[in-house]
Amino acid sequence: MNVDISQQLQQQVQRACEEKVALRIVGGNSKAFYGCDISAETLSVAEHRGVLSYEPTELVITVRAGTPLKTIEALLDDHGQVMPFEPPAFSGHATIGGIIACNFSGPRRAYAGAARDYLLGCKIINGKGEILTFGGEVMKNVAGYDVSRLMAGAMGSLGVLLEVSLKVLPKAETESTQMIHCSSADAIEKMHTWSQTPLPVSATSFHDSILRVRLSGANKAVMAAVDQIGGDAMQNADQYWQDLKEQRLDFFNTEKHLWRLSLASDVESVLVENTDEDDFLYEWGGALRWLKSDMPAEIIQAAVAELDGHASLFRRGSVFRDGEQSTIFQPLTPGLMRIHKNLKQAFDPHNILNPGKIYSEL
Repeated sequence: MNVDISQQLQQQVQRACEEKVALRIVGGNSKAFYGCDISAETLSVAEHRGVLSYEPTELVITVRAGTPLKTIEALLDDHGQVMPFEPPAFSGHATIGGIIACNFSGPRRAYAGAARDYLLGCKIINGKGEILTFGGEVMKNVAGYDVSRLMAGAMGSLGVLLEVSLKVLPKAETESTQMIHCSSADAIEKMHTWSQTPLPVSATSFHDSILRVRLSGANKAVMAAVDQIGGDAMQNADQYWQDLKEQRLDFFNTEKHLWRLSLASDVESVLVENTDEDDFLYEWGGALRWLKSDMPAEIIQAAVAELDGHASLFRRGSVFRDGEQSTIFQPLTPGLMRIHKNLKQAFDPHNILNPGKIYSEL
């Protein structure tokens, strides 16, 4: 059945190419809130699902892009394994294709790597209706120009994901979360210091004067790290990290815009008008900061650019001003935009795949 679905998807892309009709790629539609709005014919990959191969001893899984994330996680859990980048779902309908297309990673990202880092290979349909395969199922197949990883974060603008091969890892033997009451400056200093040590840190967060640090690994190493960093043991820690990953904490319950700020982990503060510490939540050792603010996009993005970072409007609030559609993602320099345009031209010369999803020029 999936062979027929793959052919049907290819035929729909080929027709769209011939007729110059734009396509909006949809899986579980759990991340429809992310990126720019586009008006186009729907191309659904939701039924193109299933596990193609899984070798627990080889730490590799290959699945069709429409496979539900929960299906993959349940299979890995049965074998004591996980996707190391801890992907958020935001819905029970989330698919692995959507995760890779958005390059979404959870609290573990700063310490284990991003979704992109575990993508070994993929099969796609490009904008000319051709089925292309990149990479493989072992690390040695991704030497040189790793085209497959271009698909991570491209949000469907370069190709329709059909299959992905991912590296997985064993679960940690034990985990413990410590809580430390401190200021934001102290939290930044501690997280930055820990990043330069062999401590088994797997997640950090700071909000409301509480720094939380999760330690994962062998029991002896975790217990030694607990003694070293101190703090109080957190109860129900697993639920906290799950709620943080899925944005179910009270912090995320807001009608304001939710901004995703990426910048150097040791930057102490971001000076944005009419904001205070309660409007920020820090993750990834300080390299990711969530900001609740309805300030104009150009003010926030300029403030972050001054710190050599970038700001993306992750989720829109109740007030969405005219013109903000074009500033959801940090504006690119002319050089970077030229590279993006060249890639788009190579993979999707007729601009039919999710056109304008990231930038209007693409």
